[in-house]
Amino acid sequence: MILWRDKLKNIKRISLIAMIVMVIISFANLLGLKIAGISVIIGVVFFFINDRYEKQPTSDSGLDFKTIGANLKDKGIWIWILLPIIMDAVSITIAKIFLPEYIGHVLSRTEVFVSFDKVFLMLFQLAFLALGEEIAWRAFFQKQLNKVFSIIHVLLISSVLFAIGHFNQGNPVIVTYDIFFVFINSILYGIIFYKSKNAWISAISHFAANLFSVIVLVFI
Repeated sequence: MILWRDKLKNIKRISLIAMIVMVIISFANLLGLKIAGISVIIGVVFFFINDRYEKQPTSDSGLDFKTIGANLKDKGIWIWILLPIIMDAVSITIAKIFLPEYIGHVLSRTEVFVSFDKVFLMLFQLAFLALGEEIAWRAFFQKQLNKVFSIIHVLLISSVLFAIGHFNQGNPVIVTYDIFFVFINSILYGIIFYKSKNAWISAISHFAANLFSVIVLVFI
């Protein structure tokens, strides 16, 4: 029986160090240190470093622009792409009825990165952030961790960390509610990446879900 510690050898040491740093930075968010975005930068940088080091063909890298069309022709992937939007619709609908504070809570943790008053800039920011997070947490972190653990364990571990990275202090009930749906959507993005093997596809879903939420929360 091969232990997970033995399988760690499948991950390049430099990539493993980067992953550990991403974990530490994510947990630092719980201490009120707003540095979770650095974990995304690290993940993106080391995705390209690892990709260059392993000399993989583009089709195996986890970020293949050329296969977007083929991926989207797969009708089975569309339900997964749309599920995060559905989850956001559910979370916002429930919140508007029972937890109105949730709306302000979400806006407070996103307004630092998104210019809601400038539409075209906002669209670029949403797309840029979605792609960055998908490269870091799916194409890099999830793909590397999947060399050690089963996909179910990988989805749970990476999604817990992803949710913690979105933690923002506030009413415990509101914070828990917010993080719960971030966690669920992270699992969905992870499944999309696992099925498509392409962070462009999970990024499309991520962008669409974020755009939907912004439209509903800010403009409706």
